[in-house]
Amino acid sequence: MAGGGAARAALLLLLGAAAAPGPARGSQGDREPLYRECLGRCERRNCSGAALRHFRARQPLYMGLTGTAPLPAHWLRAWRSRPLWATPTWRPRPRVARAPPLHVEAGPNWERWDIRGALGCNGCGLRGHWAVLVLYWGALGRGWTCHDDCKYECMWHTVRLYVQGGRRVPQFHGKWPFSRFLFVQEPASAFASLLNGLASFVMLLRYKAAVPPTSPMYPTCVAFAWVSVNAWFWSTVFHTRDTALTEKLDYFCASAVVLHSVYLCWVRTMGLRRPALIGVFRAFLLLFLACHISYLTLVRFDYGYNMAANVAIGLLNLLWWLWWCLRNRPRLPHVWKCAVVVLLLQAGALLELLDFPPLFWVLDAHALWHISTVPLNILFYSFLVDDSLYLLKANSDLSKAD
Repeated sequence: MAGGGAARAALLLLLGAAAAPGPARGSQGDREPLYRECLGRCERRNCSGAALRHFRARQPLYMGLTGTAPLPAHWLRAWRSRPLWATPTWRPRPRVARAPPLHVEAGPNWERWDIRGALGCNGCGLRGHWAVLVLYWGALGRGWTCHDDCKYECMWHTVRLYVQGGRRVPQFHGKWPFSRFLFVQEPASAFASLLNGLASFVMLLRYKAAVPPTSPMYPTCVAFAWVSVNAWFWSTVFHTRDTALTEKLDYFCASAVVLHSVYLCWVRTMGLRRPALIGVFRAFLLLFLACHISYLTLVRFDYGYNMAANVAIGLLNLLWWLWWCLRNRPRLPHVWKCAVVVLLLQAGALLELLDFPPLFWVLDAHALWHISTVPLNILFYSFLVDDSLYLLKANSDLSKAD
């Protein structure tokens, strides 16, 4: 009970800390006078008065799914027109005279762009109360507002001028420019995070189906799987829409996975022989996580410190697992899976050092790292299944011998 209370307290701290305001990040691109001039003109022209109302009314459905701005009235009328259990259907909206599209104009020779993008679904409306459930996603961030679309369009105009001038592509607000797909800000990283989350969830189901709850490592492995699924969920959300809230939830949940991996390693290598110390070590890790989150929230959101802390803990985890695998390789043939996973995870993390502009404006080093972890997730859960069944058999044989 004490452990469960500590875990709930840590969860509340994580959520409360994530809701705190985050620091603003500046980069070369958003400091460029050309970008600032474009942004100012776009906002003055499109983001107030009748132009803003027109933007909200004509915004495609999929862009509204990630926003908390007032929803178009025809969406709400459509959702209320059928009961909760109704089958969702698509219907065309009545044709109306189309006002001139919102555009960015920062000088007489600048180009104009349709701010809604080529994939706009202006002729679609959704019926069925089930769609309201999707708005939970929108509560995770402030969504694609008129201001955000202006930043997106002016970013690409600045990038185009940089490329035409033979200059290196700049970052904007601490990130490379990514080509948005529907409402997804970083499509490759979001998709890879989703695949990792699905892999973790499927392997969790396989673990629970293959391993009886009486196995000594069963509760620890199941808890680790749920922590991982939660972290990959928030990673998907963060790469879908980068806000102060989603960024903190992604970072804090990733730290929770790293620490829980250390906890899993400690329980497997030492805790089973010293069960009285399991609760003490768990409380220590929860306290460390609370201090880590408190520092990043209340003192300074230091990206360098957060990276260094996670790398240091990851290296500790790597060396600990490798030491145990080498010691037990003669009698545990399945430990090669664990050794391969921890080695390749650290090798894959080196991709983060290859910081380059996204290939095809979609695929960057971070996305490649996330993609590389999908098969490693599957292999590690396979190791957990084999090891848990081995422990169960060993305990059974010991009981028979007694």
